[in-house]
Amino acid sequence: MVTASGHWLGQLSLALESLDWPSDAEIVVEIGGTSVYEIDGAGTKWAPVQGTRKYNKDAFIVIKQKTPVVSSNAPIPSKQEGSDQK
Repeated sequence: MVTASGHWLGQLSLALESLDWPSDAEIVVEIGGTSVYEIDGAGTKWAPVQGTRKYNKDAFIVIKQKTPVVSSNAPIPSKQEGSDQK
């Protein structure tokens, strides 16, 4: 767990409150705007080791509420609707 203080932490708290999610909601926090080096380098600034993650200056935080995925079903035609077609 990361603890921090500052103006941005208050802004994050206000943004989360505005979502009006229940306090016990399951959430997932991810960071976007990153890249992972796939080529193995010497471990320097310009040639990092393979698997090194770099966070871009415009990286962003994604907060998702875990919700179950429910597939939609086609409506079942009623018997009354079928009797109109002769």
